[in-house]
Amino acid sequence: MRAKEIREISTEDLVVKCKELKEELFNLKFQLSLGQVTNTAKIREVRREIARINTILNER
Repeated sequence: MRAKEIREISTEDLVVKCKELKEELFNLKFQLSLGQVTNTAKIREVRREIARINTILNER
């Protein structure tokens, strides 16, 4: 998602989406430690998505 798309989403939905992404990031890190992750770039994408959402939430 781009920042423009994120700004169109309501605050409550962003909070829920952020929690989902944090859970996904936890699972990816866990899989990485076990050597099960095939796409390590996904971790970076999820971290950046969380940062974008947090930035928009702080702006509001």
